[in-house]
Parts: sequence; structure tokens; C-alpha cells
Amino acid sequence: MLFYDVIIVGAGPAGLSCAEVTARSGASTLVLERKKLIGQKICAGGITWNGLISKLKDISERRFKTQHIYSKNQSFSVTDVNPIIATVNRVTLGQLMLKNALEVGAIVRSNCQVTSITDNTITILNRESGQSEQVKYGILVGADGSSSTVRKYLHIPVTDFGVGINYMVEGHFPTMQWHLNSSLFGSGYSWIFPHSERASIGAYADAKSVSATFLKKSLHIWARNNKINLAESPLTAERINYDYKGYRFNNIYLIGDAAGLASALTGEGIYPAIISGETIGSEICDIMDAKDDYKNLLQNHRTHRVIAKIARTHPVISTCLSELICYGLKKNIIDFRSAEMAH
Repeated sequence: MLFYDVIIVGAGPAGLSCAEVTARSGASTLVLERKKLIGQKICAGGITWNGLISKLKDISERRFKTQHIYSKNQSFSVTDVNPIIATVNRVTLGQLMLKNALEVGAIVRSNCQVTSITDNTITILNRESGQSEQVKYGILVGADGSSSTVRKYLHIPVTDFGVGINYMVEGHFPTMQWHLNSSLFGSGYSWIFPHSERASIGAYADAKSVSATFLKKSLHIWARNNKINLAESPLTAERINYDYKGYRFNNIYLIGDAAGLASALTGEGIYPAIISGETIGSEICDIMDAKDDYKNLLQNHRTHRVIAKIARTHPVISTCLSELICYGLKKNIIDFRSAEMAH
């Protein structure tokens, strides 16, 4: 039976960033991805300047120094000298991170599903051939998203999560927009995130604020009011886990969405995934230089979770809070970057 020092379940940004660190440090590293193509993910594809634009500038599709924000009673824009947010293609991002992990010696197998886990062994199903095999591990890392198999094995339930609904709409969209309307999106928001030849049009909300069905209906109402046709674009939706309950459980770690590190407030997940992957990879290999970023991430995560909990208690509170935040942004009392997980 094969043995690996580190087996990582999930080849998203969290898993691949972790694999790059562990493999570079000399640990035998196997990454398993359920999907056939590395990088596919339901995501608006937004990355922030403070977080990742400087790292991923070569693959960003479009960058925006100005953010246009709309609430029930206000509309304004926020501009900075540097791009505040850029958009990336998730497959392009995934393939870049895959290349980096492979170059330092990680083994990555796609189209492979973990079907069972014990305290030192996993069973892998090759989804193409239908054959199963068992592999032993020293460390197991769950980087397999909001519905993590590894997290389920640990019996850690997910009770706090958001819902993201996304359409990729063909065409040129000139501006990046955020729309806050508690009547439609509860404590969440809708967005227009332009990419090179299309845009991510979607909405995010806390699942305890509005249901997924209501969110989808509201998004269509909002889109019609803004003369955006969603009828010809495929719908994608995903649960966004922000129910963080720790990252280490003996010789098993959780990172990214599997750990519940997405923002409860905005659903931002790429930055938390990469930072947690790098940090836990460093901890596994006794490299401690990445801890500060992770501590800052956890502090921001706690803050976002508290604000989201307050906002979801009642639509009136959500409206008042969003209007107050918008007024603070408009008057430069609040920095737009304070809503980022990287600030």
C-alpha cells in the first residue's frame, strides 16, 4: 500500500497552495481532486489588491479602481489609485497553481473521489476506470470545499453558511457594481463583476437571512429591473461555508471552505483559501513564517461573522446597517478595504 507524508483532498486554491508548500519542503504530497478539470468552481472570480492582485496580476482579466455601490437610498462610487478588485478566470487560476505545485514535486490526480477515511488510510475511487485503491497517510488535509468529505468524517457539522447564485452573462460590462437591498437579498447583496468578454452576475446572502429559492427569485427581479437578461445563461449555485470551528484535529487539518473560512459578510473565499493553505502547509513542515497572515485572517473572519449575525436578525436592522455602512463609505469615514478579509 502506498504511503504519503501528506494527502490533500481537493485541488482548489487551498489544496494547491498547501501542496506547493509541503512538496517544496520535501514532504511526499498527493493531491486528489474529484473533478476532471482542475480549477472549475462556482465563483464570481473577484480578488482584492490587498489580498491577491499583486500575486496574481499576470492572470487577472480586468482590474477596477472604482467600485459602484447602490443601496435603497444611496448610490455612489469609491475610487483608489490602485485597483480595488480584479477578476480572474478560475480555471486559469487553478492551472497556474497546479503548475506551481507540480514543479516542486507534488503529485496531483484528478477525477478521483475519496470514498472512505480512517485514522491513517483513505480509499480512492477512480471515477473514470471505476477502480478503487487504498493509500496511507501521515497527515490528511481537507481542502474539499463547503461539503467536505473530510469534515464529515470528523463529525463537524456545518450550521452557518451562505448561498451564492451566479450567472456568467456574455457581453461587455463597463463597471463593477454592488447592490445592497434587504427586501431582495436580506443581509446580502447582488453584484456585477465584469470579466474579459462576459460578466459574473449574481447574489450572495446568509442562508439564515433568506432562502436559496427566494434569493434566486430576487436576483431575477433585480436583473430585469436593471435590463440584464439571465434567461440565456446557465445557473450555478453553491453553499458557502463560514462555520469555522478550528483547523487541526490530531493528524487531520481543514483549510479553505472545508474549514469554514469564507467571509460571512461577503462570501469572499479565494484569499482565505490560499492563506490557510500556505499557513497549514508551513505548520505541517514546521515553517512558522506565515502565522501572522492567518491570525489576521481569523480576526477578520470573526468580525465579519458578528456583523453578519447582527444584519440577519431583521430586515430593518439589515437596511439600517447597510445604509450606515454606505454613508460611511461615501463620506470616507469607512475604508472600502475594511470589508476585505486581507485588510
